[in-house]
Amino acid sequence: MRRKLLLGLGIAVVAGVVIAAFVSPFVAAQGLIRAARAGDAAGLERRVDFPAFRQSLKTELNARAAVEIRERAGDDRGLAALGMLLAPSLVDGAVDSFVTPQAIAAMVRSAERPEPEEPAPSEDTPAVPKDRVHQAWAYRGVNTFAVTLTRDDQPDEALVLIMSRRGPFTWRLSGVDLTPDPMM
Repeated sequence: MRRKLLLGLGIAVVAGVVIAAFVSPFVAAQGLIRAARAGDAAGLERRVDFPAFRQSLKTELNARAAVEIRERAGDDRGLAALGMLLAPSLVDGAVDSFVTPQAIAAMVRSAERPEPEEPAPSEDTPAVPKDRVHQAWAYRGVNTFAVTLTRDDQPDEALVLIMSRRGPFTWRLSGVDLTPDPMM
């Protein structure tokens, strides 16, 4: 009898840990969104891996800038080469100076994707009412979780935030995906 009780208790503990590990990114994502909406800089500092987020944003913006430069330059290879040479340093400098807790909060509140010309919404960007922003969540792997924010007035311009596992139950915002899979 005692053995069955211990076995049942062990199974319940393991099930509880598995459920908590599965649910933890949903809780972390909601904490991030609440902190952003409240303008809680300290809360965002705890929920964002700023070096990883900056690097992800630089990579995404540089890739988008490269596509735009190729499209605008057309057959002019010299102009395209010059654009490809200058764009990364411009994007890197802008991202380094503008990615702050306040900028992350503005981006989440407005549900706007950063553009190569403007890496992050300004602190003055008005919040979109909560009922006008739709949230979707999806695991992209055991240690990667995507939070997709879509505005009613811009349904094709989703902001996809990437969260990474930092412990069994700890998740931090570590990136952004500016070219989300249309099937997600």
